[in-house]
Amino acid sequence: MVFEEKMIMNGEPDDEEEEEEEEDMVDPLETMRQKCEEAEHCVHTREQLEQCETRVGSRSATQEDCTEELFDFLHARDHCVAHKLFHSVK
Repeated sequence: MVFEEKMIMNGEPDDEEEEEEEEDMVDPLETMRQKCEEAEHCVHTREQLEQCETRVGSRSATQEDCTEELFDFLHARDHCVAHKLFHSVK
């Protein structure tokens, strides 16, 4: 009963306030990924991925997919992230 009285007097926390706090938070991993995507090797592999997606998307029937290009891009980006992350930990 005391808890209920405190809630009545203080009010329940607004969901909007909690959502605003979550929006302000920035994931450091996501920030590092974005920086790494701007590196020369990542830009090159991303261009290859986009060219593949454009080529595949322009065809009505094709067996080709862009798996290799996607993996190349993700590998390049994650290699950069790992290097930066573990270099700063040492």
